[in-house]
Amino acid sequence: MQHTRRLTEGAILSGIFIVMLLLSVFVPFLGTILLLFLPLPFIIFVVRYGWKSGLIMAVVTFLLSFLTGTLVGLPFVLLAAGGGVTAGELMRRKKEALMVFSASSIAYIGVLVFLYAGSILILDIDPLASLQDVMRQSTQQAESMLESLGQEASEDMAVWQDMISQIVKIGPLLIVFTGIGFALLTQLIAQFVLQRLQMEIEPFPPLRKWDFPRSLLWYYLVVSIIYWIGVEEGTVMDLVTWNLFPLLEVAMAVQGFTVVFHYCYIKSVPKIFPVILIIFGIVSPFVLLLARILGIIDLGFQLKKRLESDTK
Repeated sequence: MQHTRRLTEGAILSGIFIVMLLLSVFVPFLGTILLLFLPLPFIIFVVRYGWKSGLIMAVVTFLLSFLTGTLVGLPFVLLAAGGGVTAGELMRRKKEALMVFSASSIAYIGVLVFLYAGSILILDIDPLASLQDVMRQSTQQAESMLESLGQEASEDMAVWQDMISQIVKIGPLLIVFTGIGFALLTQLIAQFVLQRLQMEIEPFPPLRKWDFPRSLLWYYLVVSIIYWIGVEEGTVMDLVTWNLFPLLEVAMAVQGFTVVFHYCYIKSVPKIFPVILIIFGIVSPFVLLLARILGIIDLGFQLKKRLESDTK
């Protein structure tokens, strides 16, 4: 009976996955949204029946994708299966949400690196270089339109051109950010759906309780010094610095926002205030700078613990 139920659920979830995959490939405006839901069938199946069953489902969906002619969707199958099976198994073992997030982030990043390398070695196509070419063409078209209207290209356009030229250089950073963002969003979706299905998993802790290791502060300081001093362009150290510095800056900003949420919590300030602050932080470099400073102070001097002791 259990075996029959497992096969039935596996077939249903595989079918749902293929339908979502087809829609994400052939219906562009739905594609971005549905991509976030693709790991969900794997997560549900693995939470119920374990990672071995999840791997079998991955093979089945891969073959179904191949047989239905959606070759373009094969990378999405690998991405959804890799992260979905990883997250699902850790959820099944009742691991903490942050551990699930970390492990699934690594899984997504690993699959993205594999797909990137495969694209270069097998298809002889560099996705980042292709993206760079498309963005340059779009910029040239925008400049041509401005010239036809009698306007000169602004300094912002020159800055944009410089950013485009750095895309290949910061390729590892883009892959890491993509993997982390994908892991976070898919886990939040899975957490919501699994709770509705009455499947017990560990939810994310409140943002005020998030803490990075204190050692991260020293990495940030060292990389910051190297970044501002500058190293020879084109060297390995230059590449590492260019990719690590923005990543560590984001980590410091997140740590800073946890301080804001913690302060608002102990002072009974409505949650909407720190949420609005994060929204402003996305578009305002000044707010992000203040958040990074708070994050540095918190990791260096345990600011949140001091705030707690001051309120007692």
